Amino acid sequence: MAETSSPDVRRSGRKPSTSRGELERLALELFATRGFDETAVDDIAAAAGIGRRTFFRYYPSKNDVVWGDFDRELDRMREWLNTSHDELPFMDAIRGAVIAFNTYDPATLASHRHRMSLILTVPALQAHSTLRYAEWRAVIAEFAARRLGQRPGDFLPCVIGYAALGAAIASYEQWLLDAHTPLGALLDTAFRELAAGFCGHEGP
Repeated sequence: MAETSSPDVRRSGRKPSTSRGELERLALELFATRGFDETAVDDIAAAAGIGRRTFFRYYPSKNDVVWGDFDRELDRMREWLNTSHDELPFMDAIRGAVIAFNTYDPATLASHRHRMSLILTVPALQAHSTLRYAEWRAVIAEFAARRLGQRPGDFLPCVIGYAALGAAIASYEQWLLDAHTPLGALLDTAFRELAAGFCGHEGP
């Protein structure tokens, strides 16, 4: 009796990929060569040697692949903030956490640049980013609220969360335009200016 092929197994016999990281890498390669909108989930699954159902065990949607393991990275940033010394001014702590959150191995920078270019320019991903940005802001607001003796939903912690996100996005946009300026340097400058209230830049 001939073996019945499962819809989740390719006939080629290629060993299926079961790594989130491998799916992410293959997806980014396809997005770079074909375009995000032109690449379907089935295309990513086929490149990885898995079926469509297996893909969805790793990522809820094609949009989520671009963000990688964002939840784990948020946990890392939250831990960085939670373990910062109370003597450290809270805006300095936020600056340090954001820089650490956005520090990558030089070997992965090209891939990360492509990822962020997609997130900041593809309309479908910009809409999806709203949820991710809210999660990012919440981490900052929680920390600011704790330092200020307020609740995360109070006005000032929310303002700080939005301001921090704006500084981070502006840094990324500049980084995408200027490959010669390190991302960390841009973030450092942006958050120092934010902490200083942009003093010293007033006109005559």
